[in-house]
Amino acid sequence: MNKGRSIINVIIVLLSGLTLPVACTRNFESINTNPYDLYDDDIQGNFKLIGDPLVQSMLSVYVSNDVSITQLQQNLMGDVFSGYMMSPSPFQDNRNNITYDLLDNWNDDAWLTAYGNVMPNCKFVMDKCRGKYPDFYAWAQIIRVLAMHRVSDIYGPIIYTRYAIIDDDRSIDYDSQEAAYDAFFKDLDSAITTLNKYVPTSSSNRFKNFDLSYSGDYIKWIKLANTLRLRLALRISEVSPSRAKKEGEAALNQEYGVLNNPDDNFTINIAPLTHPLNVICNSWNDIRMGASMESILCGYHDPRISRYFVPSDMRDSLYRGIRNGIAITSKDAYTGCSKLALQPSRIQLCTAAEAWFLKAEAALYSWKGAGDAKDNYEKGIYTSFKQYDLTPFYSNYINDDSLTPKPYSDPQNPMNNISSGSPYLSKRTIKWVHNAPVHEKLERIITQKWIAMFPDGQEAWSEFRRTGYPKLFPVVVNNSGGKIPSSTFIRRIPFIQFEYATNPVGVQRAIHTLKGEDNGGTRLWWDKP
Repeated sequence: MNKGRSIINVIIVLLSGLTLPVACTRNFESINTNPYDLYDDDIQGNFKLIGDPLVQSMLSVYVSNDVSITQLQQNLMGDVFSGYMMSPSPFQDNRNNITYDLLDNWNDDAWLTAYGNVMPNCKFVMDKCRGKYPDFYAWAQIIRVLAMHRVSDIYGPIIYTRYAIIDDDRSIDYDSQEAAYDAFFKDLDSAITTLNKYVPTSSSNRFKNFDLSYSGDYIKWIKLANTLRLRLALRISEVSPSRAKKEGEAALNQEYGVLNNPDDNFTINIAPLTHPLNVICNSWNDIRMGASMESILCGYHDPRISRYFVPSDMRDSLYRGIRNGIAITSKDAYTGCSKLALQPSRIQLCTAAEAWFLKAEAALYSWKGAGDAKDNYEKGIYTSFKQYDLTPFYSNYINDDSLTPKPYSDPQNPMNNISSGSPYLSKRTIKWVHNAPVHEKLERIITQKWIAMFPDGQEAWSEFRRTGYPKLFPVVVNNSGGKIPSSTFIRRIPFIQFEYATNPVGVQRAIHTLKGEDNGGTRLWWDKP
C-alpha cells in the first residue's frame, strides 16, 4: 500500500464544497452582480466551463489518477468483500478491514472523494445549467446517481438532497438510505425525460468533447440511466416491493430500454493512465485472486478465468486464490497466487451482461416488460462471453448440468480449506432448470451476474449482501470484537471520523435511521435478512 497523499487537501476541498455555495446564495437578493458567476457568453461555445467539472466527477466515481485512493475507495473494500480478490499483505499485523478490525483511515476515501469531487462538481454544473442547458443538467444528475448510490451502499445514509445546506446549528442533515434512494429514482426519471427530448434534435452531442464513455450519445446515456434505475429497483425489491416494481417497470418499458450489447457497456476511458488494479497487483503486489473466485470459476470450467486472472507462480501453475480474512505471516507466503490479468485503460462500471441478468431477475417477479427469465439468463451469459470474445464456448457452458463450484485448498495452510461438505460451497449448476424453486433460479442469476460484473467489486458486494449469492467463504480471523458475525459477513462501513468531528449532530441524526449501531455488522435499509 502506498498512502502518499495529504488528507488535509481533501478536507479543504470538502469544506469548500459544503460551505461556499451556501455563502454565495444566502444573501442573493442583495447582490447585484457576482464577479465570479458564469453567464451564457462564458459557457456557450465549447461549453468547457460546465463540461470539465463533469469530467472530474466521472473520474472520481472510481479514482484512477491516485492509486493510493483507489486502493481504499474500492480495492480493499468492495473488491475484497465481494470475494473477487484478496490481499497477500498482512497490513497492520493482520488487524485491518479484511479481518473486520475496521480502521478509521481505511474508511474515509470513498466518502471524501465523493464529497470532495463528485458532489461539488455536479452541484456547480446543475446550478449553472438549471433552465438553460437541460442536457448538461440531466447528465450531471445521472453521474451524481452513479457515484452516490455506491457511496450509500457503503455507508447507508448520505448527504444528498441537503448537500451544501447548513442548518442553524451548523450541522448538515443526512438523508436516510430510503430517502436517498427516493431521490436517486427522481433524478434518474428527470434525466431520462430530459435527454429523451434531445435525441431527435440538432443539438445532440453537445457534451461530446467531455464524455469519457459514450462520446455524447444521448441514447446510450438514457439506456445507462434506465439500467441504473432497474439496478436500484431490484436493490430495494425485498424492503419496498411496490416501489421497486414501479421503478423497474418504468426502466424496462422506457423507449430505449436498458443496455443491450457489449458496445453499450459503460466504461470510463482513463487513457493514457493505466488501470489502478494493474499498479496494485503488479507494482505493489497487494492484490490477488480471491478463493471464492477460484472455487466458482475453476469449478465451472469457466473460460472467462483466463481473461480475469493468470495462472499462479506456484509449481502446479494452476489458478489459485487466497481466502479472505486469514492469518498471513508474511507477504511472500501468498504473492505466488494468481495475479489479475492486465486491465485495459478503462474503468468498467455497468455492462450489458448485468442488464440482462437484471431483466432475468425482474422476470422472476413478473415485472411488465422483463421478458422470460431463462432467455434473459442465457442472454446475460452470452453477452458476457461476447464481451471477452469467448462465444465458441457458450453453448457447452449454458447446457452443463453437472459442474458446480469446487472445494478450496489453501496452498499454505490446510486450516483455511473449504471441503465439499461445507455450507459455504454452492451445489448450483449452470444450466437453467425451469421447475426449480425461485431461490435456486435467483442463485443462478446472481452467481452469473457476479462473474460477469468483474472487476467491479463494489457492485458485487452490494448484490451479495442483498441476496446472499453467490455463496462466499467467511473470514477465518475476525477481529471485530463480536460486532460483525463471521457467518453474516460485513454489511457496511461506519461513518468516517471526519464527519464525527465536523458534523456531529448530523451524524447522530443519521445513526438514528440505521437498523442498529454505527458499525460493520449493521444492515443497510435495503439489506433484509
